Amino acid sequence: MTVILGIETSCDETAAAVVVDGRTILSNIVASQIELHRQYGGVFPEMASREHVKALLPVVTAAVQEADVDWDELDAVAVTAGPGLAGSLLVGVNAAKGLAFWRGLPLVGVNHLEGHIYSNWIETEGNRPEKVFPVLVLIVSGGHTELVLMRDHGRYQRLGGTIDDAAGEAFDKVARLLALGYPGGPAIQHAAREGNPRAFDLPRAWLPGTHDFSFSGLKTAVLRQVQQYEGQDASTSRRLTPGRSLPPELVADLAASFQEAVVDVLVAKTCAAAEQFSATEICVCGGVAANAHLRAAFLQQAPVPVSIPPLYLCTDNAVMIAAAGHYRYRAGYRSRLDLDVVANLPLAADNKTVQEMQV
Repeated sequence: MTVILGIETSCDETAAAVVVDGRTILSNIVASQIELHRQYGGVFPEMASREHVKALLPVVTAAVQEADVDWDELDAVAVTAGPGLAGSLLVGVNAAKGLAFWRGLPLVGVNHLEGHIYSNWIETEGNRPEKVFPVLVLIVSGGHTELVLMRDHGRYQRLGGTIDDAAGEAFDKVARLLALGYPGGPAIQHAAREGNPRAFDLPRAWLPGTHDFSFSGLKTAVLRQVQQYEGQDASTSRRLTPGRSLPPELVADLAASFQEAVVDVLVAKTCAAAEQFSATEICVCGGVAANAHLRAAFLQQAPVPVSIPPLYLCTDNAVMIAAAGHYRYRAGYRSRLDLDVVANLPLAADNKTVQEMQV
């Protein structure tokens, strides 16, 4: 049995969790900063770092207490080393290094994207932790949209990704255009429930011959519809000011049409890749995986079984970091105490850049 303490501070959630054998949750503590950042329409990096400093010790303490384990029962400390906001990452990494040194525990640096992947290995209702490789993974979040073929634990082949906006970033920007507030994903989904997904024929960037995605043109198409309603010249880049009032019916139809376009592309390209590479299963993860329309579309259209984490494991959490840390720990990887953060850490370069040694 392996007991891992996970720590996650890559963006605006301060999280800690204790997980057994990479799948059984003993505790899961998350301190969210959403309300603090809502007034800015997005994450304010300096504020995020300060809030992590204030919240991390109570969060880690609560995670260990809720798990009902002694510090001596922990096998390792796993922590997100990147990608993410550098200031936020540093808070978590420095705390993890201090804990590891204090308790004489191994330190395991984890790629945040790998953490999202392993959210599909957690034992939850309706989820099958055991996977038969190869597995096709769609990581879809505010900062990333990646299509990855996973051939084994720790073996990743990046097939494609966004060439401009990530899907979650597009949700946030369109929500801002429609004055729906932050975070954009839940706001768009809520507004779309009252809208007609076929009201606007918005573009889909299929990018034939590749496994890449593009959502910038779709975002611009929504902007043009708003400008047309307001009688603006289509060449202007002026956007809606916060709180600008649009007819509720227009907002709902644009939200529904936008959501439909994003889901169409994500599902179609992922399913095509699953067939091309003979994947045994599709794993969807990341914050956008919480979108109800996306989840339903995958379950209806996928040519192979689909695994999607429950909502509380889609957004940033430390359970997934502890789970990923378990598999890295089991493979013999340890991070040195001079572990540094890498704000733009790519998944494929994980072993090389999180300063690890194999024992």
